[in-house]
Amino acid sequence: MTTSTTDTRTLDELSVNTIRTLAMDAVQKANSGHPGTPMALAPLAYVLYTRVMKHDPADPEWFDRDRFVLSAGHASMLLYASLYLSGYGLEVEDLENFRQVGSPTAGHPEYWHAKGIETTTGPLGQGISTSVGMALAERMLNARFGDEVIDHHTWVIASDGDLEEGIASEACSLAGHLGLGRLIVFYDDNHISIEGDTELAFTEDVGKRFEAYGWHVINLGEQIDLESLERAAHQAKAVEDRPSLVIVRTHIAPGSPNKQGSAKAHGEPLGVEEVRLTKEVYGWPSDKTFYVPDEVLEHFRSVTAKRGREAHEQWNSRFEEYRRQQPERSDELELFIERRLPDGWDSDVPRFDPNDEKVGSKLATRKASNAVIQWAAARVPQLVGGSADLAPSTLTLIDGGGDVEKGHYGGRNMHFGVREHAMGAIVNGLVLHGFRAFGATFLIFSDYMRGSIRLSALMQIPSIFVFTHDSIGLGEDGPTHQPIEQLPGLRAVPNLYVVRPAGANETARAWEFALRQTNRPCAFALTRQGVPVWDPDGVPADCVERGAYVLRDASDGREPEVILIGTGSEVHLCVEAQTLLEADGVATRVVSMPCVERFLEQDESYRDQVLPGSVRARVAVEAAHPQTWHQFVGEAGAIVGMETFGASGPDKAVFQHFGFTPERVADEARAVIGRLSSAPAGG
Repeated sequence: MTTSTTDTRTLDELSVNTIRTLAMDAVQKANSGHPGTPMALAPLAYVLYTRVMKHDPADPEWFDRDRFVLSAGHASMLLYASLYLSGYGLEVEDLENFRQVGSPTAGHPEYWHAKGIETTTGPLGQGISTSVGMALAERMLNARFGDEVIDHHTWVIASDGDLEEGIASEACSLAGHLGLGRLIVFYDDNHISIEGDTELAFTEDVGKRFEAYGWHVINLGEQIDLESLERAAHQAKAVEDRPSLVIVRTHIAPGSPNKQGSAKAHGEPLGVEEVRLTKEVYGWPSDKTFYVPDEVLEHFRSVTAKRGREAHEQWNSRFEEYRRQQPERSDELELFIERRLPDGWDSDVPRFDPNDEKVGSKLATRKASNAVIQWAAARVPQLVGGSADLAPSTLTLIDGGGDVEKGHYGGRNMHFGVREHAMGAIVNGLVLHGFRAFGATFLIFSDYMRGSIRLSALMQIPSIFVFTHDSIGLGEDGPTHQPIEQLPGLRAVPNLYVVRPAGANETARAWEFALRQTNRPCAFALTRQGVPVWDPDGVPADCVERGAYVLRDASDGREPEVILIGTGSEVHLCVEAQTLLEADGVATRVVSMPCVERFLEQDESYRDQVLPGSVRARVAVEAAHPQTWHQFVGEAGAIVGMETFGASGPDKAVFQHFGFTPERVADEARAVIGRLSSAPAGG
C-alpha cells in the first residue's frame, strides 16, 4: 500500500500515531492488555529509537549498544511496535498475535522472546532495578577497557508503580550513591493506577525524593513534544556523575474521546467503538487494523539503520585499533562479548585435605567457599560479586579485588548495603551485560529477593546467589534468622539449581558447577558452623553435576538394608548414624544429595544405581521443611526435618533440641526397617 503525508500530518506525527494505533489494535484483538500507556508514551519511544539511542537493528547483540529497559512492562506494545518499526525482526503478524501462546509478543516483555528485549520486565520495580545493574556493568567495563570500546547508556521508562515498589527505592538509592551517570530514567507521571487516580496512595514529591538519592532531575511537566523530549535526553546524557530522572506528565490514552486520562484506559481494551473514534481523532483510517503507512516503515527503518550502521562501524574501527594496540585486554573483552570463560579455567579445582593443617578436620562451607572464590576469581576475569552488608559473615570478598565506589568502578567487590532485593536485580543486570556475578546474604533473607531470583530463572541467565547461615545450625541468632521453609521454596522455582554442599570438597565442585552454567542460575546454601572435611578422593568430581552420589556404602560390601539421604551439615549425621547401625549389623548406605534438581535430571539408570528401588527403607535428613523428601523416601520411609521454627542457642544445643542427632537418625532407620519387615507380603 502507498500513502503520502499531508501538510498537517508530518512524518513524525504519522510515526507516533502508528505506534499508538498498533497498540490499540493489538490490545483490542487480544481483548487483553494495557493500551493507554503505550499511546501516551509513543512520542518518547519514537524519539529514543530514531533520534537518541545508539543501537543497530542489524546487530541487536552489538556489545556497545545502548540498552533500553521498559520497566513499565505492562506497556509492552510500546516496545513491540518500536522494535517492529525499527527492523528488529518482529513482523505485523507478531503484533496481531499479541498475548497469544507461542507468540514473541507476550503480555510483558520476555528477555528470550525477541531481539531487542534486553530483560524480562513485568513485576513492577524489577526493570528499573535491573537497569541499575546494567548501568553499573557499563561503568565497570569502561573502567577496565576504556572509552574507546565501552561508551554507552542505559535508558529506562518507568511508571508510578515501578517507583512505588520497594525494590526500586533500594536500587535507585544505590544508583545515586554510586553516581551512575550513564543511567537515564524517564518517569511516566500519568497519575493513573489500576484502582484509579494515584492520589489514592501515591502523593510524594518524586523529584525531591530522587534528588535526595543523589540523582539529577529534569521535570518537563506537560512539555512532551518531540523536541523537548530529545533536548531532555541530551541534557541527561551531559550529566556524567549522577543518574538522571526525567519526569514527564502524560495523559493516558491521548486522543481517546471518552477514556483519555481514565483508569479505564490503563488495564483493559478501549473497546471497538472507542478505537474507531480515537482513530478518527488521529485522522487514521478507522476501518483498518494494524495499518502501517509505507512511508512510516521506510522512515523508521532507514533512520534507525543509518544511525545504527554508522555508530557500529565507528566502533568496529576503534575496536580493531584497540585489538592492535592492546591485544591482551581485547582478548579479555571478547570473553565478555562472547559470554565465554577462559580456556582451562577449571583446571586444578581446589581440594581440601583434612590432613592439611591449614584446612583441619572441620571447616564451615562458607569458609571453604571463600577459598574457592579466590581460585575462581584468579581464573575468571568476569567474576564479580558483593554482599548485602554481610561480607564478613558470608565471606564473599575477592581478595585484592578492590571496591566498586563512585568514580572508581574498576574493583570486583560491590557493597550493596542492606538491600537484598535490589542486590538480586542488580546481579541479574550485571549478568545480562556479560559478567559472572554473585550476590550474598543469609539464606533466611532469600525471601527478600525471591522476585529477582525468580526472574533470573525465567530469563535463563547464570546468576549466582550465595546464601550462608543455612539452617538452625547458625545458632544464637534464633528463629528469626534460622531458615526452615526457604530450601524447599527455592527448589520449587523452575530452572533454578539449589546446591547445598555437605563439605569443603563438595563446595569447590559447587562453584565449578555454577560457573559452567550458561542458562540457569544457581543458589548455594552454606553453613555457618564447621563440618567435617572428608578425604577429597571420596568426593567425585561430578558430585554436583550428578546431583547425588553414594558417599558411604555398607562396610562389609553387602547390599544396603537402609539408605540414609542427607544434604549439607546433616550428611555428617548420616555418616555417624551409619556407624551406629552397622554396629547392630544393619547394612547401611549414605547418599549425599547436594543438588536435588540435578539428580532428578539424571537418567533412570543412574538414579536407580544411587537409590535402588529394591531398597524401600530410606531416611532423609535435612534441617529444613520436609517437603522436598517425600518423593525420595516414599510412604514407607521417614524424614528427619523441621516443621516448626527454630530456637536461640548454641548450634549443637539447637540441633540436639530438635532431634538432629546420629542416634535419632539411627532410631528412625530401625523403625522403618521394623515397619517394613512386619508389613504383610506385598504391603
